[in-house]
This record gives sequence, C-alpha cells and structure tokens, in this order.
Amino acid sequence: MPVPDPSDVPAVHREVRLAARPERELTERHFAVCEAPVPRPVPGQVLVRTRVMAVTAAMRTQLTGVRLPMPSFVPGEALWGSAVGEVVAAPGGGFTPGELVHHPYGWREFAVVEEGRVRRLAPDALPSLAAHLSQGATAWGALRRAAGVRPGDTVFVSGAAGGVGSLAGQLARRLGARRVVGSTSSERKASRLRAELGYDDTIVRGAGPIEEQLRRAAPDGIDVLLDTVGGEQLAAALAVARPDARFALVGALSSQLGEGGGAVAPVELDAGLIITRRVALRGFGLYAHPDLAEEWTGEFGRGLRDGSLVFPHTLLKGIEQVPRALCELVQGRHIGAVLVEL
Repeated sequence: MPVPDPSDVPAVHREVRLAARPERELTERHFAVCEAPVPRPVPGQVLVRTRVMAVTAAMRTQLTGVRLPMPSFVPGEALWGSAVGEVVAAPGGGFTPGELVHHPYGWREFAVVEEGRVRRLAPDALPSLAAHLSQGATAWGALRRAAGVRPGDTVFVSGAAGGVGSLAGQLARRLGARRVVGSTSSERKASRLRAELGYDDTIVRGAGPIEEQLRRAAPDGIDVLLDTVGGEQLAAALAVARPDARFALVGALSSQLGEGGGAVAPVELDAGLIITRRVALRGFGLYAHPDLAEEWTGEFGRGLRDGSLVFPHTLLKGIEQVPRALCELVQGRHIGAVLVEL
C-alpha cells in the first residue's frame, strides 16, 4: 500500500448523519450524506482515510434513542461503526502514515481517532480488506470460549444467515460438531446455508412453531446454542436442550430488527429446565476478549487461503450507498456481512 501524501488530503469530506430517528420502518430518508471539513489530528490522535466500513443489526437499535448499554446515535451528527482504513497523519508518532488499521468511526471518509482506539492490521494477514470486518471473531469466541463446542455436539445457531451466523455453521464444524442446525427468515437463505455454509438442517421463521421445527431438525436435542436472536428461538432452544447444554448469547435480533427497533426481546424461560438439565447460559462480547482479534485473524486467514472457510458478504461501493446498506440489512435482503467500500 503506498504511503499517503498528506498534501493529497482534501479540505472537505463526506459523512453520513442521522437526519431523523425512525419511528417505524427504516428508510434512506432517515439519513443525510453531508460535506464537512476534514478533521485535523493533534498529538495522541491519528487521521485515518476509511477504505471499507460495516453496518450491523445493532445499529438499528442505536437509531431509536432508547436506553442501551452503548451510546445511541444523535440526530444531526455522523454515525459510527467498525471500519478499516489507512493512516494519513499521526503527529504523535505512535503510528506511521500508510499503516493499515481498524477503527470505530466508519460512516465518514476521514476520521480522527484516539491512538488507543486504533488497532494495527497486518496487510497480508487476510486476502482482502473486507475480510477484516467479518463478525467471525464473535462466532469463534462464542463457540470456542463461551460454549466450548466439543466433538460430537449438536449445535443450533439462531440468525444463521447474518454476519455471525453465516460463519458460525462453518466454525462449529471446524470445532468438531456432529450436527449443525440454523434458523433464518426464508427458504432461499436456508438453501444456501445447507449447501454452502456448514448447516445440516434449517428452521425457517414463519414456517411453523420454532420449537416444533427444532425438534424435527435435532431429534436428540441440542448441546450448544449460539443465539443472535433471543425471543421465541431462545425459549425453543431451552425446551430441546440436552443435559449440560451450553448457551452462548451474543445478540437480540428479535428486538433489534423488530418494528421500532426496540431494545428489549421479551422471553419467558423455564427456570425448572435450566436447573434440572444444568443448562449454562453465558453472554459473550468481544470487548471482554481483546486477545481474540489476533487469534481469529490467524484462524480466518488460514481457512480462507486453504478453502476450508468462506466469507459470505455483500460489498456496496460509495459512501452514498451506506444508508441503503443498513436498510437492506434490516430488511434481511443479504446473507453474511454487509459492507461498504468508500
């Protein structure tokens, strides 16, 4: 990658702002692509030119303004999220122009970031910049560390066509699972999960009661749940859990992508089943595992290069496509990660 010339930095750049909070269906009208002065870094900061950014389901909830364990987006201000770019300027000397980095301020062409929030990326670690924005680290950590998948396990992944789930089926296999079942929103997606992404069977939301479908797909019960959805699917998984099952909870799509983007996914869990079957429920978040990024990058890079892993994703081009990218993700139009190349 050529070293950026600071003299090439424009005076203004484009960023995507929240124009209005959505009350019901999310549309591109809720966003505005605006010009703004390119920010200037001071010692302790770096200026990064964003190359690729990700949109995720959690962003739908952050648009609403409800109380969350993370900050909500603010009308009139630029949004943020995971991105990969190159350092343009680093007056503090902690980084070198031209270095490839991960940073948390996507949704803009240039970003000033505190040095402590920038993570160096090895240029040859993965075959593409986009691969650095996979959500596979969450799937890998949840299956390996939180749930501890063992050879012979039956694994159920809810939301299997999303950024986490589209890699989780493959990774469960990699860790020795005997049978892998995933849920999704359409038969079109279910067919691809079975054909390409490591799933033996699938459950389609709306095709009948989730618990009945899961009992058919996993007649001997499940040993592991990787849950990105919550709600009815979490309750169904508990109903068919085998003794000493391990549940890793990483998301709540049933609320994040629901009408109004509410923050709560109400579900009643049978405490008697949890106790008598000794089911372990554990939340998992990458923020608590800072060492996992390097471990995952090594595993992912090997898998992509030898063909044992694939990275399902959609890549749109141009910052003006960012609102569309999030809207299409919320509508469930894609399989895997949804990314935008700036």
